[in-house]
Amino acid sequence: MQLPEETTADLLRRLARIEGQVRGVQAMLRDGRECREIVAQLSAAGKALDQVGFKMLATGMAACLAHPEVAGESGFDLEEVEKLFLKLA
Repeated sequence: MQLPEETTADLLRRLARIEGQVRGVQAMLRDGRECREIVAQLSAAGKALDQVGFKMLATGMAACLAHPEVAGESGFDLEEVEKLFLKLA
């Protein structure tokens, strides 16, 4: 499944922010910050990663619905995309 350029760019921006969050968590650990502060940042980073996955799959599902034959030929029929969604859930 080929993602549109604007979707890929958006996902890359989101991943860069998540990378920054993870580095922030590492710094918090090194600095001996409060456990609840660290857990809050871990939760935020995890949710952000989920959003990247869901956005990517939502784009794929839209392509499957718009062009089911092409999606099926490339190995990403609706059933496959549904399985991927369930992996993230």
